[in-house]
Amino acid sequence: MDQDLHCTAERELLEAVSRITTSSTTSPSDEEENQPKAEMSRQGRKENPEKDDTQDSSATLSPNSSMTTKELQEYWRNEKRRCKQVKLLFEIPSTRIVEHHLTKYVMYKIIILQTGSFDSNKSVIERRYSDFEKLHRNLLEEFSEEMEDVTFPKKTLTGNFTEEIINERKLAFKDYLRFLYSMKYIRRSKKFIDFLTRPELQEAYGCLRGGQYTKALEILLEVIGLQERLTRGNPVSVVPTLCAIVVCHKDLENPASAFEYGEKALSRLCVHTSHRYYIPLLETMITLAYELGKDFLSLQEKLEEWKTKKDPIRVFTLKELAVREYVQ
Repeated sequence: MDQDLHCTAERELLEAVSRITTSSTTSPSDEEENQPKAEMSRQGRKENPEKDDTQDSSATLSPNSSMTTKELQEYWRNEKRRCKQVKLLFEIPSTRIVEHHLTKYVMYKIIILQTGSFDSNKSVIERRYSDFEKLHRNLLEEFSEEMEDVTFPKKTLTGNFTEEIINERKLAFKDYLRFLYSMKYIRRSKKFIDFLTRPELQEAYGCLRGGQYTKALEILLEVIGLQERLTRGNPVSVVPTLCAIVVCHKDLENPASAFEYGEKALSRLCVHTSHRYYIPLLETMITLAYELGKDFLSLQEKLEEWKTKKDPIRVFTLKELAVREYVQ
């Protein structure tokens, strides 16, 4: 069954590539195995600001590591998950026309799901033509060689809201996303990931800053699954979102849920103790553990150990850090 699904996904992806490119017929597997010159020329380039964290997280743990057995087990479980290749499919099943004051535009509903198994946690987002256009422009700046054969639906002076044009763009944007995802450097780039997650995260953090913790939590729980799939090779990058979820649960007086997500965040920082969220998260976890009657002494020991190794500096609280995310 899984093999049939895999074959179907591959056929769909190959059809998408042939439609959206003018001359390229290279499949995702060929493109990565052969590693074209455009990729080779970028081996020395940082794909995003978190890449150093990615490299660090794959390093062998020091025999002097102070992690507990439970933390070590969680760490290696995460490492094992990272080794599994996750493939995503993009579907655009519907659209809606939005009229706001003097502005009128089409919103495209994008469903993102994992191939190879029944995906009960599919992600649903909406983007308009100008969002796709901005993504294309940004990617051209960084990946000009990879993008040289990619066609993008052009604007038309009239007929943008006809059923025919909308349906053509639905197919074009679906193929466009699949083609971008087929290229390793692009699917791992911050610009591509931001296109799929940043608007929702900005809304969530805006709600958090406004004290709308229930609404913020609802959005954050929706986006965290997609974030984790897109950044499977860089688990540290989801720490701010996990910590924002901790803050929301804590302020909504759900300490058990806050502690659960705090543990997930800590497991991603076990070899990144210099991360800006590490100490604020530890302090919050100590408070939650004490409130829940859990072991807080081991967390306290980690905090004291960190303080003896580092020079005293001003550390924000977890909530203070969270409200500073995505401030424009």
